[in-house]
Amino acid sequence: MVVVFMRIQRQRVLVTLVITVLGATLGIAAGYQVTCALMVRQAQARLGKFASRILEHDHTSRSESRTLLAKMNDSPFSFCSPNEIAYFRTLVFNSEYLKSAGRMRDGRIVCSTVGAPDPSAKEYKPDLTESDGTRVYRNPAMFRIPGQTVIAVQRGDAFAVYGPYNFAPLGSDTMRYSITVTGNSGSRVESILGDEPEASNAVLTTPGDTRNDENLYATRCIPGGTICTTAFQPVSAVLGAGRGILLVFLVAGGLLGAFVGFALSLLYRRRVSLHAQLLRAIRRDSLRVVYQPIVDLTTGRVVEAEALVRWTDDDHQVVPPDVFVKAAEAHGFVALLTRLVVRHVIEDFRETMLRDPEFRVNVNVAASDLSDPGFLPMLDEALTMAGLHASSLGIEITESYTARQDVAKAAILRLRERGHMVHIDDFGTGYSSLAYLHDLSVDAIKIDKAFTRSIGTDAVTVSILPQILSMAEQLNLLVVVEGIETREQARYFAARQSIYGQGWLFGRPVTAMLFHSFLKDTVFQPELAEDMELDHSGAISARAV
Repeated sequence: MVVVFMRIQRQRVLVTLVITVLGATLGIAAGYQVTCALMVRQAQARLGKFASRILEHDHTSRSESRTLLAKMNDSPFSFCSPNEIAYFRTLVFNSEYLKSAGRMRDGRIVCSTVGAPDPSAKEYKPDLTESDGTRVYRNPAMFRIPGQTVIAVQRGDAFAVYGPYNFAPLGSDTMRYSITVTGNSGSRVESILGDEPEASNAVLTTPGDTRNDENLYATRCIPGGTICTTAFQPVSAVLGAGRGILLVFLVAGGLLGAFVGFALSLLYRRRVSLHAQLLRAIRRDSLRVVYQPIVDLTTGRVVEAEALVRWTDDDHQVVPPDVFVKAAEAHGFVALLTRLVVRHVIEDFRETMLRDPEFRVNVNVAASDLSDPGFLPMLDEALTMAGLHASSLGIEITESYTARQDVAKAAILRLRERGHMVHIDDFGTGYSSLAYLHDLSVDAIKIDKAFTRSIGTDAVTVSILPQILSMAEQLNLLVVVEGIETREQARYFAARQSIYGQGWLFGRPVTAMLFHSFLKDTVFQPELAEDMELDHSGAISARAV
């Protein structure tokens, strides 16, 4: 009897185990399929938005180029005369997306705003002639940039060249795009910018979302036009990026509803966990504020510093500043982050600022800070309690914020009235133009490192630098150049007056203690760059002069 009972019990345990394993297996399989479908659907929605942003950006730049070409073809000056070249330079100077222009006849460049063409250059043949007669050239030799696609367009005998970094602000690590144009034959489809997806003409020219075994596609087109943008992404990349969220929870034999509900709850908790950790870190004052030196290229002395905040989350992962700052803005507590940075700056540099009133530390502020009624009183109170003048604390705002001129002008005016020096950060990335820089009434511009990297190359952006520097000089603006890493770059800017430099050549972001250790009597000069060596902390030591 006991043996039979034990055998029955063993059978029951075995059946229970088999059913439990089978239920868990079915639950895991169902949950995996449902979660993958949701991930693909969300990725498809993101692709659609990405394609729409690219298309809108392309349409705006295309309209600007057509307007400029029309004005060039109606030029009141003699063909390729000095007056006409000067006229073209003015048109390009006031454009947002175009960086060069000139005249072309019989496939040869006759003159351009960036200098005389090579008389031995081969004849250019258009890669595509659009339905309206516009000829499109990809990577013309005179304007070619390694690693970048340069587009030139021609109408009549006028041509214009797009800036190679126009689409940089819209970049994505995983999503790619292709801008396609239907030729004047009405059937030829040519990819003129971006990557070339392995997709049919129907996919590239028909608005909508499609999928094959390998890729997701989202195509958006200008209504009634011949221009389309296709954003695409490998399905494997979508699923591979989300494997960490495919968590399995076995409840009641792997019920699908419980599993999907638990998976979705994990997704939500993961989303809120970042900002929750950040908020706790701010309240515990566990973020680090580091400082990068800014050097007067004329005298070689450290005259300013930029305060940069760093954060390592609870999983000991370094979170990029643009990620956690956006999280703080999205959840309404970026003011706490800004207050933390300001407090650290004053604590770290109060004695230095009192001893040297001309020394300044610049703080990056978010757009929501400038619209916060408590932001300026917070700055006033912090500086007053420390006995410091507002000029000791510089304010850096991103160029994208200045696109809303009416709002930006009011905020900048309030800051300057209090004595703060206002910088436009990452200047030249495409949001604002030199044409209305005067109206913003700022004190300084920080030239984006993309321009610095082009020093010593044939990049089109190099020809823009003198224009930016000349305009800044006319407006009596201080210029700070970001991303200086080589002696050649430093020498290029040091040849001009009133230009500051920032970059690894002079020092990486370090703690206040390390910054103070080389602040006194340290002079950096391009000709002494061979004496500079990175120490173990990332700071640069240099021979004092």
